Amino acid sequence: MTTAPYLIVIGGSAGGLQPILTLLPGLVYPFPAAIIIVLHRQSQYASVLIDLLSAQSMLPVKEAAEKEPLQPGVIYVAPVDYHLLVEKDHTLSLDYSEKVNFSRPSIDVTFATAALAYGSKLAVLLLSGANIDGIEGLIDVHEAGGTTAVQHPDTADVDYMPRQAIEQAPVDHLLLPKDMAGFMNAMAGV
Repeated sequence: MTTAPYLIVIGGSAGGLQPILTLLPGLVYPFPAAIIIVLHRQSQYASVLIDLLSAQSMLPVKEAAEKEPLQPGVIYVAPVDYHLLVEKDHTLSLDYSEKVNFSRPSIDVTFATAALAYGSKLAVLLLSGANIDGIEGLIDVHEAGGTTAVQHPDTADVDYMPRQAIEQAPVDHLLLPKDMAGFMNAMAGV
């Protein structure tokens, strides 16, 4: 079983779900890259999120599992209350260590480990949110040669996270929700 040659990671917090629901129907099928979604959310909504995302996507959506290899065309969702790490062999690991930026799962943790594993074969998208989780990860991705994108703050329900990202990290693309699927398709080479 070969793993995905390219990876796209989406991170979001408060207000991040709506842009994801907007972009999913626009992804090409079959999609040649793996996709990871790290979304801060409450545990009581864990199974509802998978159902919501599945209803908007032709791609299979599943909660990420320990030691699972990343496959092209699959959307992996970080489980509630676990950090999701991308290993160098392109498998996933779950970690219950302390919160990062008051968050578990932490966007920074997934962005940073994905940067180490995928380097220039990685694109990340940071969405709406109320804290600075993801900003250090954007820097890591940029330094590893990956592509960074941030939701345009004017379109974010909670603009703090994208505004801080623009001020503190190298951002290659500033995207409106309607342009996110096209960005992801282009990054995946389709």
